Amino acid sequence: MLLISSLDPIITLIAILAVLVIAISLVLRKFNQTYIIGYILAGVILGEHGLNLVKDQTSIHLLGELGVILLLFFIGMEINLIDFLKRWKVAVIGTLSQIAISVVLVLCIGHYYDWNFARSVVIGFVIALSSSAVVIKLLQDKNLIDTKVGKNVLSILLAQDVALVPLLIIISQLGGKSESTENIILMIIGAMLIVVILVYIYIKGAIILPFSKKIYRDHELQVFMAIFLCFGCALATSLFGISAALGAFVGGMIINAARSTHWIHDTLHSFRILFVSFFFISVGLQIDLTFIYRNLLTISITIIVVYITNHLLNSLILRVFSCNWKEAILGGALLAQIGELSFLLSSTAFSLGIIENFGYNFTISLISLTLVVSPFWIGITEKIIKK
Repeated sequence: MLLISSLDPIITLIAILAVLVIAISLVLRKFNQTYIIGYILAGVILGEHGLNLVKDQTSIHLLGELGVILLLFFIGMEINLIDFLKRWKVAVIGTLSQIAISVVLVLCIGHYYDWNFARSVVIGFVIALSSSAVVIKLLQDKNLIDTKVGKNVLSILLAQDVALVPLLIIISQLGGKSESTENIILMIIGAMLIVVILVYIYIKGAIILPFSKKIYRDHELQVFMAIFLCFGCALATSLFGISAALGAFVGGMIINAARSTHWIHDTLHSFRILFVSFFFISVGLQIDLTFIYRNLLTISITIIVVYITNHLLNSLILRVFSCNWKEAILGGALLAQIGELSFLLSSTAFSLGIIENFGYNFTISLISLTLVVSPFWIGITEKIIKK
């Protein structure tokens, strides 16, 4: 009885969350909209500006991070390394171009509004990164993962994940906080190890996991082995100061090279659905409706400018790298939103005093709302290019 009493708030929260997601998603399905919007709206309703049922948002955010790790792990399992490496030009040049042009544009705007250099650079970084979680989920929902545009978009997203590390170092320098030599060396070693692993997979073509046959018929061991492979690789890269999600992606590519571990996909699929939903719910929890209402016009105009700029820029980049115009325009739409990694860039800049409280709230609202708008923007783009 005591146990039930202590768990009552958690049970209530889970029950309400499940009902909300089901109800909202059923409505959205009638309009052919992705469940992502339902997850985010559920977060808004449960947050402090709704029912205020989630007192400790940290736990939800952590569960959401697990979802992103699982999502990247699954994508890694579906990626053919040889085919992926053929697209390094669109990944590297596309990402660098996006970041550079975004920073230059914001510097011009910042000069007009008298922003300092550091603030302009940070905002440029923030709007340059797209959302791996949103885009990959949409690619899967629309069966575009294995298409030409899907592969090009994925390569850019993964290059952006890798770019996060140097961007954080630059922000630290702009805020007057230098990254220690030890940390920089660790990151370099970690990056080199990832390259070595990828080169090994590329040369060998296939990898044999010694334990695969031993646990082939043992479902319980398969569950824990699959979790170990996913989060073990994520932990390994995070120890080197590199994105845990990137480590999970590399782990997925190792599994892909093993070719005899389809059971991992089946074992973790339900976990992925659950934890990825928590990521989008955590986005909804961060949306401050009062702040958005007070600054609605400014935020709306900024969202439109960000979408048009990112869409146009990414479309041109993809067009240059052999996509036809329809593919390039669709790819540009997929990459037009601001991504979840920008939350980290914003919070780092805020902690260093580069952006003030208003700027931080504005950035968080902007990122969250571009994630909400993304499925609608992509849907409109698809209808236009089909005509």
